[in-house]
Amino acid sequence: MSRPTIAMFLPLLEVGGAERAFLRLARGFTQRGYQVDLVLANQSGSLIREVPAEVNVIDLRASRVLWSIPRLAGYLRKHRPHALLATIAHANLAAIAAKRLARVATVVAIREANTSYAERSGWLSLKYATVDLLRTRYYAEADVIIANSQGAAASLRTHNRLPSEKIRVIYNPVVSPELLQLAEQPLTHPWFVDTPSQVVLGTGRLTQQKDFPTLLRAFAIVRRERSVRLVIVGDGEEHARLCALAHQLGIDEDVLLAGFDANPYRYMRRASVFVLSSRWEGLPNVLIEAMACGAPVVSTDCPSGPREILEDGKWGKLVPVGNSEQLAAAILDTLDNPPAYNPAIRAADFSVERAVENYLTTLGLT
Repeated sequence: MSRPTIAMFLPLLEVGGAERAFLRLARGFTQRGYQVDLVLANQSGSLIREVPAEVNVIDLRASRVLWSIPRLAGYLRKHRPHALLATIAHANLAAIAAKRLARVATVVAIREANTSYAERSGWLSLKYATVDLLRTRYYAEADVIIANSQGAAASLRTHNRLPSEKIRVIYNPVVSPELLQLAEQPLTHPWFVDTPSQVVLGTGRLTQQKDFPTLLRAFAIVRRERSVRLVIVGDGEEHARLCALAHQLGIDEDVLLAGFDANPYRYMRRASVFVLSSRWEGLPNVLIEAMACGAPVVSTDCPSGPREILEDGKWGKLVPVGNSEQLAAAILDTLDNPPAYNPAIRAADFSVERAVENYLTTLGLT
């Protein structure tokens, strides 16, 4: 007898933490024998090629998530999946609206991966303020609200005034055997091969949230103390600004903006220290991935996630958001005194297998 269908709704499959998390969950669900329908508002994005072969992709062919709502409702009426799992705020709102329109018994579970109050303070645009108001107004209509950290859950309870009884905390599905295998793949850049040197690493989208300018300023301080290089893996709208800042600080010869790389784990495996400089997060996958690859880590104590992951600094140094001097001091101390513990021990708490089990339990499937 076949097991129930789990539908997973995303706007598209651009590179991002939420998208990768859903692909890992989808693979885990199929390995447990469940049918998975990956429902996309639009079947586009560079992660399309990473969809597991066992997953059924459904393209709603909508140019915007808003326009996908009637088609998503039609999918729910026709296929009647046991559960519809959504992530990213506007997709979550669309999933809630589609169930209301379809009038089906499907369990709608929405996943929130950022602290909403931090988004509100970090962005002044009407768009983000509107999304946050809609989150407060409509998220309670979901059957389950999944937060990926205790901090994100607290934000939903206190800032969005959502009912505690509907909120569940499930850590991201991050660490897998495949990740560890990718970390061992070769890296041919001369900074890692020809004349290996100490390398500070940051990864992620080049956006305001990640606050790479603070990392560049901290690195400039570190560079005055020792010969070291900085590599940032990722692309985004702040690329030109970061290049200009590196030149202004006089460190451009020792800074590599490597762009997008499908395998950032090989950099993490070889980094002298990994730095998360974010202004806010939900539960930063890259911090967990770096720890899984064995890199010593330094992180801002941003809301939320890093303090929770690092257990109040047990597994890596925490510094205030936006403080380049304290960030530089933490980097220098980590370079001078590499930790005796293996950060991969803590990273194992964020395994894909554990997350899959928790999701199935939350969806009433175990």
